[in-house]
Amino acid sequence: MDHIDELAKVLARFPGIGPRQGKRFVYYLLSVPAAERAQLVQLISSLGKDVRQCPECMRYFNGSSASICNYCSDKTRDDTQLILVEKDQDLAAVERAGTYRGRYFVLGGVLTLTGKGIIREKELLRRVEKHLQKNLPAEGGSASGRKEIVLALSATSEGEHTADRVRELLMPSRDHLKVSELGRGLATGSELEYSDPETLRAALTNRKET
Repeated sequence: MDHIDELAKVLARFPGIGPRQGKRFVYYLLSVPAAERAQLVQLISSLGKDVRQCPECMRYFNGSSASICNYCSDKTRDDTQLILVEKDQDLAAVERAGTYRGRYFVLGGVLTLTGKGIIREKELLRRVEKHLQKNLPAEGGSASGRKEIVLALSATSEGEHTADRVRELLMPSRDHLKVSELGRGLATGSELEYSDPETLRAALTNRKET
């Protein structure tokens, strides 16, 4: 077995990494002290033990004893808002913007026009149902009492296609939900993860109902 080629193939599966970069990483690892390689091995092996997935928002977080993550357990956050993002990195980007103080849900990916991709549909519906049960307006309440779900997806064709599917899933609950999307500030074709805080603040502030 060619260990260099095998490890390079594994590394090439990482997002944004190709075969040439994968092999470059292998040669870098060979050049560093054995202690650094051992530390890397230890960190990778501890991921499954020390990192958990929050059953509420589906993000990964450090915590061997807590049942839910710090965002979901924070009682000071706004329960009337639920923002949907594609991945954990997008959630981190929204937090860095410092504007949003509601709850989160991580879809876990996007859907493509060719039918590829998976999002957490069942988990999303459970989360929305819980959101509604906690926030339903009093009987006879006006439409202004509806609670908000923000579609904070990338401004790409995949993001738009995913948003269309989410709107379809939310249709039975639209009487009680205000569904909005990010407004001006997020350029077409841009991914949320790489947007700067000022751009995200503008997109969140200028979000519009959809």
